[in-house]
Amino acid sequence: MRVAVLGAGNGGVASAFDFAQHGHDVSLYAPPQFGSHLAAIDAAGGVTAFGDLEGFAPIRYAGNDIAEAMEAAELTVIVGPAYATEPHAFLAGPYLDDGAAVLICPGSCAGAIAFKRSAGFDLDDERYIVGETSTLPYAVRITEPGVINVFLKLKTGVYLAGLPRAGTDRLYDLIKDVWPAVEKAESVFQTTLQNGNPVIHPAVTLLNAALLERTSGGFLFYEEGVTEGVGRLIEAVDNERLAIAAALGVKVLSEPEIGVKQGYMTELNYSTGYSKAPGFLGIAAQDRLEHRYLTEDVGFSLVFLADLAAHVDVPTPVIDGVITIASAVLGRDLRAGAVRTVATLGLDGLSASELAAI
Repeated sequence: MRVAVLGAGNGGVASAFDFAQHGHDVSLYAPPQFGSHLAAIDAAGGVTAFGDLEGFAPIRYAGNDIAEAMEAAELTVIVGPAYATEPHAFLAGPYLDDGAAVLICPGSCAGAIAFKRSAGFDLDDERYIVGETSTLPYAVRITEPGVINVFLKLKTGVYLAGLPRAGTDRLYDLIKDVWPAVEKAESVFQTTLQNGNPVIHPAVTLLNAALLERTSGGFLFYEEGVTEGVGRLIEAVDNERLAIAAALGVKVLSEPEIGVKQGYMTELNYSTGYSKAPGFLGIAAQDRLEHRYLTEDVGFSLVFLADLAAHVDVPTPVIDGVITIASAVLGRDLRAGAVRTVATLGLDGLSASELAAI
């Protein structure tokens, strides 16, 4: 199968490696600012991995030409932060043929809906199957251009949903050999609400802001950044996420439950569950506050969750507080001009039951 991976960050390079190592014909695209990184992959002819994935995998094309990257692609996998979804939709849309399959990994906050809207496709248009996963199936870091350290490849607990729903089966068949951890979800709201990043990352970042700024991230994010007090904030945010899911009639697991299921964690609690988690060992904190743990996980995901909660009459005082504090810390209102809301996704006229039926 010919696969185009759009996005050359940690997850994108890992995805390209994994699909290629499974025998697929893979191309890797990223914008020009990633030129030197892609040049190294192109020069080497592929990607080298160590850790939970090992070896060398050939990449057919690595560069900044979207037409070349997507030529004859049977599956396009978009891997990156939420704020990359709409730009990739505008970029990739013209190169998608009828019957095209697109996967947003991870969906983050209604990524499949955002892609279809931005590309100009109706949500129920069966000519274009656009799906999303609940999470990236790897804990991974790029160690140097063209080389990745895969701390963990998930063996279970990755949820997949397609738009329209009938497309879930097709997407599953396309990726199940590479990502056996994938399970079919009920809907894109299940995949969206099972995303744990906005539950965990902002709490740990904000409650370690002084340490982060003083040391430029010179500490271990989970092992040293999560204490009992931090865990209580994570739990409070998680409880509100679970309440939103309940209002929509969507089944999601608590963060410790999904963490244990995925193999990251061994303890079902919000403190040592993270600080002693085998899958999070050795992961360093980010070196600045201006980072996707706030700009994406608050500015996109928590802002969207708070807006969705208001739409279905679920109070979210803790999530609202995290958004307010993150805005103050970053020096700008993360709610102002929000890109991802119920209204911007064209869903504001739908009831809770109608949303759940998408």
